[in-house]
Amino acid sequence: MIRTFWHNAKRIIALATPVWVGQLAVIVYGVIDTAMIARTSAQDLAALAVGSAAYITVFVGSQGVVQAVSPIVGQLYGAGRVHEIGRMLREAAWLAAAVALVAALCLAWTWPWLQLTRASPELGRTIAHYLWGLVVAVPAAIGFRLFASFNTALSRPRITMRIQLGALAFKVALNWLLIFELGWGAPGCAWATALVMWGMFLVSLGCLKWDSFYQKFELGRDGWKKPTWPAQRELLRLGLPMGAAYLIEVSGFTFMALFIARLGAVPVAGHQIAANLSTVLFMTPLALGQAASTLVAQTVGAGQRAQARQLGWHGIVLATVLAIVMALLLWTLREPLLRAYSSDPVIVQAAFGLLALSLSYHVLDSCQTVAAFTLRAYKVATLPMLIYALCVWGVGLGLGYTLAFNLSAQVPPGLQGAAGFWAANIAGLTLASLLLCLTLKKVSE
Repeated sequence: MIRTFWHNAKRIIALATPVWVGQLAVIVYGVIDTAMIARTSAQDLAALAVGSAAYITVFVGSQGVVQAVSPIVGQLYGAGRVHEIGRMLREAAWLAAAVALVAALCLAWTWPWLQLTRASPELGRTIAHYLWGLVVAVPAAIGFRLFASFNTALSRPRITMRIQLGALAFKVALNWLLIFELGWGAPGCAWATALVMWGMFLVSLGCLKWDSFYQKFELGRDGWKKPTWPAQRELLRLGLPMGAAYLIEVSGFTFMALFIARLGAVPVAGHQIAANLSTVLFMTPLALGQAASTLVAQTVGAGQRAQARQLGWHGIVLATVLAIVMALLLWTLREPLLRAYSSDPVIVQAAFGLLALSLSYHVLDSCQTVAAFTLRAYKVATLPMLIYALCVWGVGLGLGYTLAFNLSAQVPPGLQGAAGFWAANIAGLTLASLLLCLTLKKVSE
């Protein structure tokens, strides 16, 4: 049993590592933007914060729809039905184009984003110019996400990682040129992102055309025919609930930050440190979840249900154990870690009170993330979406609001304020992990 676990763990880790590196590269894009814009003006930094939040919200939901191609192609690849994979990618490209159009329109309509922030006219103009750069970026970003999901389904994520890492140097150079040399400020940062995304997308198209690996899929055999409803229905049946689930997760975290902001500068600063740490830690279970999902989908496609079940559960155990180890390590290093974020003792103390909660959150988040990805490998997405709505919105935000703002006389002092939101989210993730694992048990039998 232990030998089998280690064998499966090695397979999952080998596939997850390049996915993890590529995701970290994407995080570095945001770090570069913030570091450079911070040297210009507070208005540009504010525009970056608002524009990035809008872009992430729109893009995360959009990419969830497109990623429906991954379990479908994974099962086809495992079944050896390679002649059908090219057709499915072409169908997914039509869906990605439609999704990209909707996403671009959501960003181009700047009025809702400006109303949410109640920005001054001057700041509003800067935000609008920033968003227009992202309008150009988002179609290429969604197209590249389709390429990445397609390659992950084929156990070939290294090519995506290489493109993402190679784009880093261009991102820095373009940022410097547009932000400082041309003086575009925050909008320059957005247009640099657009140029980088289009470069990555064009490189991915070149790979599909000239890399001999893809020839067996006959991607251009029938030309670009019109989309067919049966294939689009299969993609949408998975993609819509997957996109909705991603939006629920993102909005849960976003609204938690907005509500905590009402508590004052110190609580929100402490929360920001804990949230940033959670975001970085989340890259590991996210990569493991995608890797486990790929292997499970391929194994299901090959008709090996018992092995697929074993792979799924081993992926959950692996992610949970790694999360516990990482949480214990960071708790041991908590003092230098928090001081690296801030030299203000008041902010450090606020973050210290949330650190144990955020590390517990990470352990549970790892478990439910891999469970949800594994269910998608079985083409089960609607029930996980409903579970997320209950646990993230109902328990996480609903109970969190009650605790944080002391809406009940029974709330102990230790669970009031920002800690109340984190504690409620832990309760929500505990419930989500339980429900998702029970669902997986039934589905994989």
